[in-house]
Amino acid sequence: MSLGDDTGQTRTRLPEGGGDPYGGARRGARSSSRSLVTVVGVVVVLIAAIAFANRGGDDSAAEDGGSVDSPKAAATAPSGKKPVDTKAAGIPSGFSHDRQGAESAAANYAVTLVSADILKPARRTEIIQQLFVTDRQTALEDRFDKAYSEEFLSNIGLDENGNAAAGNTYVSRTVPIGAKVTSYSDSAAAVEVWCSGVFGTAGEKTTNPVSSDWFTMTFQLRWTDDDWKVDSFSQKDGPAPVPGDDKASTAEEMAKAVKEYGGFTYAR
Repeated sequence: MSLGDDTGQTRTRLPEGGGDPYGGARRGARSSSRSLVTVVGVVVVLIAAIAFANRGGDDSAAEDGGSVDSPKAAATAPSGKKPVDTKAAGIPSGFSHDRQGAESAAANYAVTLVSADILKPARRTEIIQQLFVTDRQTALEDRFDKAYSEEFLSNIGLDENGNAAAGNTYVSRTVPIGAKVTSYSDSAAAVEVWCSGVFGTAGEKTTNPVSSDWFTMTFQLRWTDDDWKVDSFSQKDGPAPVPGDDKASTAEEMAKAVKEYGGFTYAR
């Protein structure tokens, strides 16, 4: 199913075989590789819908002054700087006006944009107002609402409010693995964030069990109102490692983990 985004096809995960999709069977390397090609987590559906919502925006960084540096390799070690200690609408804010601040902002924004909250109409407006530059917000809110229509939510097992059926838990957690600035000036930055995540529905009868995926999001940021805000963004698959021979957890274990383990504020 394609939503018309320009980042690739939208793919949905289909159940393999009968029985409990969370039965705990250990997958061999060949089975895991095949499943990565033919059976992909719902994260691609989510990001494709986001990319669809973002269509029409300028994919280049704003050039409001200042020179733009060429891409540089980023150190893998963290900088040691403290993360921000403020939040707006539950989202980290107040990032520093430098390269590291731009990387930190992009990492936290990736987590928010591919979260379960973005599927909830009541929460979506707050997210858009906090993450995006003012002149993008009205158009983006309309595009997000169209992308996350009742039909779309129903197709991934959620009601019109973005909630899973009774007894099920919808999971959408993103973990930034690393970030790098590919261009920077005092007024704009382009940042790539390499991510992994778990996505799907934890439930005994789900046809969309929780699975993992790897992807990279690219953010075009602007410095405005004393913070980094998103002007536009895109996504692509990978880089992805060879899948391990992990034993799948039960639906109950996945739902319990989502409820008990809190998220982080990310900083370079």
